[in-house]
Amino acid sequence: METPQRQPGLEHEMSPEPEYMPRFPGAGRLKDKVALITGGDSGIGRATAILYAREGASIAIVYRDETEDAEKTAALVEEEGGRCLLIKGDVADKDFCEKAVSQSVEKLGKLDVVVANAAEQHAVEEFENISEEQLKRTFQTNIFGYFFILQAAMPYLNSDAAIVCTTSVTAYRGQDLLLDYSSTKGAILALVRALASKLADKNIRVNGVAPGPIWTPLIPASFPADKVERFGKDSPLGRPGQPNEVAPCFLFLACQDSSYMTGQVLHPNGGEPISG
Repeated sequence: METPQRQPGLEHEMSPEPEYMPRFPGAGRLKDKVALITGGDSGIGRATAILYAREGASIAIVYRDETEDAEKTAALVEEEGGRCLLIKGDVADKDFCEKAVSQSVEKLGKLDVVVANAAEQHAVEEFENISEEQLKRTFQTNIFGYFFILQAAMPYLNSDAAIVCTTSVTAYRGQDLLLDYSSTKGAILALVRALASKLADKNIRVNGVAPGPIWTPLIPASFPADKVERFGKDSPLGRPGQPNEVAPCFLFLACQDSSYMTGQVLHPNGGEPISG
C-alpha cells in the first residue's frame, strides 16, 4: 500500500480543513501555566495548543519539519493571548528532546504541563511486509520520543504538574493496517499507567487520551483516497471526529478539574465501547 502523502502530514494541504478552534470562551483554567506539546503544529496538537492558550497558558510547540503549519498554529496561539515558542526537530533524538525542554524553560520560565503527542503511522497490508526500518522508525517516534521528552521534563516538573499522553483506540482493539502503530499505542497506555504510579507521591498526574477516528493530517498521509473517503463513517456517530472535539480532553487532564485522576485514559472515539 502506497502512502499518498509525506509523514506525519501537512494540515494546510487537507480538504476539508480540520476544525481546530475552541468552541467556548476560556475560564482561566491554565492561567500562567506553561505547556510543552510535541506534535503541536497540527491536528489534535494544534487544537490543544489553541485551547490551552485560550485558557491562559503559554505554549512550546515541538514539531518535526511542518514549518508552515507550525507558524500558523503559533499565530493562532498568539491571537488567544498566549506566548508561543516553536521548536523544530525530531523527538526520536534524545539530545534534541533535552534541548527542546531546556529551551522551553529558558524562554517561557517554567514547565507545568507536558503533552506527549507526536506520532507517525504507515499503513501496510501484510504483517510480514512491515520493514525493519519502518518498525524502528514508528517506535522511535511514537514511544521512544515519549520517553525522551518526559525524561527531559522531569527535573522541571513540580507538584501539581500534569503529563498527558496521546494513545489511541487502536491500543485497545488493534488496526489491521497499522500493526506497528497499534503496538506503540499499547506501549503508551502501559507507560501512562506505570508512570502515574511512579509519580503519584510527587503529585504529578499522568493520564492519557485515546482518540478514535479523528480528521488529522495523519489520515490522508497514511491511506489511499478510497479509505480516506470512508474514514470514520463506521463509528457509532457515523463520522470522523474533529480535533476540537478531542482537545477538551487534554484540557481537562491538564487542569485542576481532574485533580483526583491519574493513570486514567479518556476516550473521544465517536461511541465505540472500550474495555481494559
